[in-house]
Amino acid sequence: MKCSFLLLFSLFATTTFAQQPLGIFSNSQDVGDPQLAGSASYDDQTQEYTLSGSGYNIWFERDEFHFVNTKLKGDFILTANFSFIGEGVDPHRKTGWMVRASEDDNAAHCSAVLHGDGLTVMQWRLLKGAFMRDPQDQLTAPKPNYQILQLERSGNTMIFRAAHPGEPLQTIGSQVMENLPDDVLAGLFINSHNPDVVEKAKIWNVRIDQPVADNYNPGQEGWLGCSLETMNVFSGKRKVIYEKDDRFEAPNWMPNGKKLLFNMDGLLYTIPVEGGELEQLNTGFANRNNNDHGISFDGKLLAISHHREGMNGGGSTVYVLPLEGGTPQLVTEETPSYWHGWAPNNKEVVYVAQRGESSVYNIYKNSIKGGKEVALTDCQPGEHVDGCEYSPDGKYIYYNGSQSGTMQLWRMKPDGSGNEQITFDDYNDWFPHISPDGKWIAFISFPPDIEFNSHPSYKRVMLRLMPAAGGAPKAIAYLYGGQGTINVPSWSPDSQHISFVSNSGKKD
Repeated sequence: MKCSFLLLFSLFATTTFAQQPLGIFSNSQDVGDPQLAGSASYDDQTQEYTLSGSGYNIWFERDEFHFVNTKLKGDFILTANFSFIGEGVDPHRKTGWMVRASEDDNAAHCSAVLHGDGLTVMQWRLLKGAFMRDPQDQLTAPKPNYQILQLERSGNTMIFRAAHPGEPLQTIGSQVMENLPDDVLAGLFINSHNPDVVEKAKIWNVRIDQPVADNYNPGQEGWLGCSLETMNVFSGKRKVIYEKDDRFEAPNWMPNGKKLLFNMDGLLYTIPVEGGELEQLNTGFANRNNNDHGISFDGKLLAISHHREGMNGGGSTVYVLPLEGGTPQLVTEETPSYWHGWAPNNKEVVYVAQRGESSVYNIYKNSIKGGKEVALTDCQPGEHVDGCEYSPDGKYIYYNGSQSGTMQLWRMKPDGSGNEQITFDDYNDWFPHISPDGKWIAFISFPPDIEFNSHPSYKRVMLRLMPAAGGAPKAIAYLYGGQGTINVPSWSPDSQHISFVSNSGKKD
């Protein structure tokens, strides 16, 4: 049912309401009639928001602040990076995420709040006109203030998570909010904690994700929409370049650095890195391509995994064709076979496959001309390997494997010997991708409660980065995704950026 919001005016509560669409938000407005007007701007190129706002406080039984928001219904996950601009006047100035019942200055609401002095807390008003409540826990930021804040609505429970840059999100608090309606206003806010002062904040990597139920079946209920993103792995800044309320997956960065390649509806498409028109790549008869595809080190050839019918029972099959398009040439006679990596000599590929009666996947190597394949792993029942990829110098094949009891990253020599585990944590780590300069590994981490041999869609996941020479991984992106997010090599040629797919939006 639709819920219409009325502007309510009284002697005690007034709201300045402005219909000003801004980026992904519908409204930019002052709430509570602060003495000094606030404002907001959005930069289309950087996809950053700048908020200015005043107000005595967001506290007691009424609030004054500037609010950039949109209407949301049901469950959602709000994530962004926040930073104040300037030293500020009051250490209790506030910015963050807010979920609010209405524009009324005394409305029930729940907020994920970063203060000027670094205090990071959850705050809420249970009932309209009630006094504010706050924290169960807190995380204090180092100067300069810089935090990743995430506010999730799950049923009638609000969950606040936060992180310092490079760290996993940690739960700060949760609160049951039975008096928030199904339709709410959700967005970014700023408050100066001083009616005579205007404060400013910069907010980026702003994402609104609407998750599905844990038992959701895409085959029966439809796929969630997708966003194609690029990210500078060192600054952590992300940019959405293409969106669709349907399924697409697994981008590769083209050798010229100007386009991305990804699969959608069984076909492959390119798109300019800055966004723009899609162009279908000619893959001949291969019109059932999955998300395992990639470009040779010399930039001349493309490997694909196409689901063929008939021979050996059909299934995913590895082929090679010219990068500019053409007729695919068969590499793997047996199926299922899923491509994952090129050898630096541009003459061999590695892939994961099931063979014979075994249900276990192993890593294989073969010439692009076909012939006798070579098994590089010998997994036992209950184990799984995937995501095999050569280092640019050809000394190692990196992969993810569960032989230690959880899914971790490993590497081995090209003949399958010398296996070494390289991540050691509680997460389930998949799909290691080595930067073209050989210095970095980007990969996706699933939470510990995900079955370790599985990499499902529609989960709260992290992208992480670690030195190829060894060292602790750091989180570089927090997103809703999983299968299809970063299954294949997706580094830019200059080793500065990666591309990936996140899930959000409507179902197809």
